[in-house]
Amino acid sequence: MALLHRPAPVRRRPHVRRILPPVTTPPVTTPPARPAHPVAPGRTLARDLALPLGAVGAALLVTALMLTGRSAPAPVAAAAFLLLTVAVSALARPVVVPVVALVSWLFYDGFVLNGHSDLAFRAQDRTSLLMLLLAGAAGACGAAALRAVRRHSSG
Repeated sequence: MALLHRPAPVRRRPHVRRILPPVTTPPVTTPPARPAHPVAPGRTLARDLALPLGAVGAALLVTALMLTGRSAPAPVAAAAFLLLTVAVSALARPVVVPVVALVSWLFYDGFVLNGHSDLAFRAQDRTSLLMLLLAGAAGACGAAALRAVRRHSSG
């Protein structure tokens, strides 16, 4: 059977406006947020690109030495490569420092010492490899010491 009457209206409660007192909360004082990495953001990109930039720098240094007609004495060329290795190692991540020194040695040994991109392992070649590895370690240690001093003074 069907119901033929209208449904009963829903009883609604009369609307009562409630006025709440204003909520007072003490001012929130949060310490300033420290960055996740204390190093500057631009610094990480330089550290990531140190190896390719060092290889380009070594290639440009070899090109400059070749354009001078090999008039630069061997100690001047060695000093230039040592300075380049120290500078690039200071920027690079410590894991890549031996590779930076090896790339620098490949350019120095192949184009400056032996010429015509010949690599050799004579006494002077091994000495130059050792010198460039020590220069890389010196650059990495200097950069690590500088970062430790900055971290200690800021923290």
